[in-house]
Amino acid sequence: MSFYLDVVSLKERIFSGLVKKIRVTGSEGELGIYPGHTQLLSIIKPGMIYIHHTTDKKEECIYISGGILEIQPSVVSILADIAIRAVNLDRNRILKNKHNAEKDIKNQNKKIKKDDILLTISQEIAKLRVLEMMDKCK
Repeated sequence: MSFYLDVVSLKERIFSGLVKKIRVTGSEGELGIYPGHTQLLSIIKPGMIYIHHTTDKKEECIYISGGILEIQPSVVSILADIAIRAVNLDRNRILKNKHNAEKDIKNQNKKIKKDDILLTISQEIAKLRVLEMMDKCK
């Protein structure tokens, strides 16, 4: 048995497909979602979504910045501001982007707004957290 999962960020669809089960942290605690789960609408906390694929025993992790979870009889939707697929991350590139943004703040770069720089830094830190969590999953 399986159900259809959609994970969508503001920018793009991160995951779409059939899964066996998922694990996510809701506003009231950890949720394990299996086929046939009761309908539910919940706020989800920032953290990892653990996806168990139907085709193999592989577990995939996606970091989300928080969002909304909707469970329907055969479809589960997760909507998040930021969703990052851990396998797409490059630690060296992330550290370089973070370092450059920190340098821009110190140099008071007038061409770039301070809010934009801070947003870049926070996004790079979130990506580093995903990599750290992935290291723990292995």
